[in-house]
Amino acid sequence: MDLQKQPQSSSEAAQPPPAPPTAEAELRASDADRDRIADLLRDALAEGRLTAEEHSERIDGVYAARTLGELEPLVRDLPGARPAQAPAPGPGAAPAEPDENLVAVFSSAVRKGRWRPGRRTHAYAVFGNVEIDLSEALFEYQHVVIKAFSVFGNVEVTVPENVTLRGSGSGILGNWEIDHLEASEPGAPVVQITGVAVLGNVEAKPKRGSLLRDLHHKMRKHLGS
Repeated sequence: MDLQKQPQSSSEAAQPPPAPPTAEAELRASDADRDRIADLLRDALAEGRLTAEEHSERIDGVYAARTLGELEPLVRDLPGARPAQAPAPGPGAAPAEPDENLVAVFSSAVRKGRWRPGRRTHAYAVFGNVEIDLSEALFEYQHVVIKAFSVFGNVEVTVPENVTLRGSGSGILGNWEIDHLEASEPGAPVVQITGVAVLGNVEAKPKRGSLLRDLHHKMRKHLGS
């Protein structure tokens, strides 16, 4: 028997090697990149394009992803999906790094009253409680992101009734509850909740009877009109 290696067929020889990953796909993913992909998955779940199980699996992949190339396949089969790299943020866009960290480890942390929330706040509740009350806050930015991490803890967020409240995250043997709210006023502040609850609770809702009363004045001043 002739055991000499036979030459490759022309079709095998002509087949190009797998393309190496692009430099863009190898870039590290930011929190803003993950939040944008999570928003697309949330919309797909609401439209019936994904089942609850598929959504949960993909959300887990979003928060485990370290590069843009790992994020892109999670929305490749969904309408409206864009390349994983987000466009450059415009004025007032939430930065990747938090303006403030609220940490409660076997303790509590509270932000309430007439305070000025930054563009991004991270809340960590580990066997503790974090309360973020925006009902009397002075909004200097149109878009405010709160990223909540709850591990055997509790993160509670309350907002005025006339702002927009959105959220995308997951509960792993825990509770993730966001009372989505769309403001009727154009240009109203948007509060975006992201993160994860592991054997804990993350809850965000409007505070009944609480209104951002000087909304028109504040937004005209902020937008320079």
